[in-house]
Amino acid sequence: MKKVVTFGELMLRLAPEHYLRFLQAEKYQATFGGAEANVAVSLANYGVDVAFVSKLPTHEIGQSVVNSLRKFGVDTSKIVRGGERVGVYYCEKGASQRPSKVIYDRAYSAIAMAKKSDFDWANIFEGVEWFHFTGITPALSDEMAEICVEACKAAKERNITISCDLNFRKKLWTKEKAGKVMDELCHYVDYCIANEEDAKDVFGIEADNTDIYSGKLDREGYISVAKKLTDRFGFKGVAITLRESKSANDNDWSAMLYTDGEAKFSKKYSIHIVDRVGGGDSFGAGLIYSLLNGYDAQSAIEFAVAASCLKHSIEGDYNLVSIAEVQNLAGGDASGRVQR
Repeated sequence: MKKVVTFGELMLRLAPEHYLRFLQAEKYQATFGGAEANVAVSLANYGVDVAFVSKLPTHEIGQSVVNSLRKFGVDTSKIVRGGERVGVYYCEKGASQRPSKVIYDRAYSAIAMAKKSDFDWANIFEGVEWFHFTGITPALSDEMAEICVEACKAAKERNITISCDLNFRKKLWTKEKAGKVMDELCHYVDYCIANEEDAKDVFGIEADNTDIYSGKLDREGYISVAKKLTDRFGFKGVAITLRESKSANDNDWSAMLYTDGEAKFSKKYSIHIVDRVGGGDSFGAGLIYSLLNGYDAQSAIEFAVAASCLKHSIEGDYNLVSIAEVQNLAGGDASGRVQR
């Protein structure tokens, strides 16, 4: 079985019930999530042999985080144990014209304080075919940025395919620093994943005739973005998710995969959002799964977008869907009718 490794931070997510605001909440629902861990859970649900690599404390909260992965079949044996705290993020779900909000409390978390000596990449990458990380992980600390470089070098030495979701987070670092760090890392990457804004925020590469705030997206502009990224870094493929936001609850959702000099666009879904967090991660997992299994470019982008479309209907960070459910939607069954 083909094996995948993902690398990053898994956090405690605290969210007010339903659509309550932070200022209204008297209790919070506790779940777990983080970009690369979300990808790992999706892949495990598709039957992929996937390991998540991170650093987490040995106390009960750290163990609860580990357990949240184990129950879905993710290999947690490569997680380093140590450090003082689990990162936390607070999530307030938006509604109508009120956007969702995220507040981080992740400074000095175990993974943010990790050292190069914590990770034995030769052991971690034994028998591995695919390595995935995001731009969030090197943003956690200067040491983590260097660790990501070490991981990419080790993966390249072993001919492991590398994917990276740019995932720019302005609350973690500046555009200038992100551009410098990600420029080095992306020279090791085979498949780059981004949303409408990432290429502009990180590399200053912007789609023409596009306004993300009005929901106006131009296809030709994103083909140009993907071509410029490919020319700069030599990517095998660039996938860009295309979100047309009508409100916090209602979006149009599609994506493009640019590979071998050709762009393939998925069908577009009109989605009513239950939980947006993890939508991009579920797309990345769908893309990794489909490419690992030899899907052609059009089939790969259709699978990834359908998987992510379904994630928007699920509470929490994790995308808890099966291959059959994704294939049914990608195949055209978008009715939402009761299955019995």
